[in-house]
Amino acid sequence: MNGERRERSTEGFFGRRHGKTIRPFQAAALAAGLERYRIDLEKPAPGDLRTLFPAEVSKLRLEIGFGGGEHLRHAAADDPDTGFIGVEPFVNGLAKMMVALDRQPLANLRIYDDDATRVLDWLPPASLDGIDLFYPDPWPKRRHWKRRFVSPANLDRFARVLKPGGSFRFASDIDDYVNWTLLHCRAHPAFEWQARDADDWRLPYETWVRTRYEAKAIRENRIPAYLTFVKT
Repeated sequence: MNGERRERSTEGFFGRRHGKTIRPFQAAALAAGLERYRIDLEKPAPGDLRTLFPAEVSKLRLEIGFGGGEHLRHAAADDPDTGFIGVEPFVNGLAKMMVALDRQPLANLRIYDDDATRVLDWLPPASLDGIDLFYPDPWPKRRHWKRRFVSPANLDRFARVLKPGGSFRFASDIDDYVNWTLLHCRAHPAFEWQARDADDWRLPYETWVRTRYEAKAIRENRIPAYLTFVKT
């Protein structure tokens, strides 16, 4: 990476990296998958990020915290003209993703398995068409709010790497975090909320895939919100 690495807005990575012990076949898929899909941040980012992908792509999106990869895999399969970069530090989610990719490889997908701010600082300016942050850890206790990924420092990072007109999409079932994100984006000069009526935040995005987490949230009467902000 060129230049001095910016201070981590999250003061380091917060959260679990490991859960249940993965099975041998998952470990094998994880090792092989990271060898094939992982982005090497020790090398400078290419001037044209499209060269990161074996497939020919015309647009680029970043998904931060893809969990088990249900949405990311569907999006990449549904939109082969877009190159997707997915970030997930949680080993169990990565293993699940790599098992699925072993069965159905995707040439328009790359992965990073550590702190997403490192990817954001590595990317060239105005290089992404979109950033997705779906169901991030809400850190519900007030003393932990500083750990939330939506922050002034990370919105600065988003603004730097998004193209003009690029989108930041945020989905959550936690009302407090939804309001937190609305307030932070409203206070940031680079972002404008794209909402004309209630359906613009109540209805899922086009081609949205409901994950098991979201289905559970709805069963428990937690209503998701789907926010879209555009870089002005």
